[in-house]
Amino acid sequence: MWIKTNTRRPLTMTLIALSVLAWLALWLWGQSPYSRFLSHHSLDVVSEDSSLISVFILGWAVMTVAMMLPTSLPLIALFHTMTRGRRDGVWLVALLVAGYVGVWLAFGGTVYLGDWVLHQLVEQSRWLTDRAWMISGLVLIAAGVYQFTPLKYHCLDKCRSPMTFIAERWHGQKAVREALLLGAHHGLFCLGCCWSLMLLMFAIGAGSLGWMLVLGAVMAVEKNMPWGRRISKPLGVALVVWGAVYFLLTAVTLRVVH
Repeated sequence: MWIKTNTRRPLTMTLIALSVLAWLALWLWGQSPYSRFLSHHSLDVVSEDSSLISVFILGWAVMTVAMMLPTSLPLIALFHTMTRGRRDGVWLVALLVAGYVGVWLAFGGTVYLGDWVLHQLVEQSRWLTDRAWMISGLVLIAAGVYQFTPLKYHCLDKCRSPMTFIAERWHGQKAVREALLLGAHHGLFCLGCCWSLMLLMFAIGAGSLGWMLVLGAVMAVEKNMPWGRRISKPLGVALVVWGAVYFLLTAVTLRVVH
């Protein structure tokens, strides 16, 4: 056991350092003139100058490394232990991480594009414009309800069983392909587990480093702590109540104003 732990330590420390650097980059980015690219309004700017799409992609990639990569440290470290005797072991770990991050990049692009389309629809409809405030409440409630679905727990259980997950998908015969697909499959199950929580950034303030830290910590606990599975339903209740209170308070405020 000591040997296995010792061989995992350099990789674990490297990934932790990478995540810390990503958080530092997000903080520095938030202080820069390009901080708007960490917000869900960034595609409004990108649509005016398509050359800035690379900045948007970079911003989401840094957020993925900062928030999601730490939640998968147990699986990555275990895979490294299983492949450490191979000459291409480091390359295989890199492919696994690439497959994982690639799934989250694809999700980020889809969500940001969907959010941009939604903004265009709201701007073209007076009825939707008058009710745009409801979007945040709906996202909160939807994220809370998802915490009770079978799909949520199916994906969460897959993420919480790294040994079984690797054993089912890693045979070492077509190493490059298997490592990349292992990372991609893990990314898909991680997405199935955490997508609704990531969407909360659009409801409670994308680009807020504090909320990123909170959401990242919640997802890490849910996926990796022995008691993490037990927080899913209480979290769901809290999100639904939060959404309902938001609806009530906003509706009352708007009625008083008008």
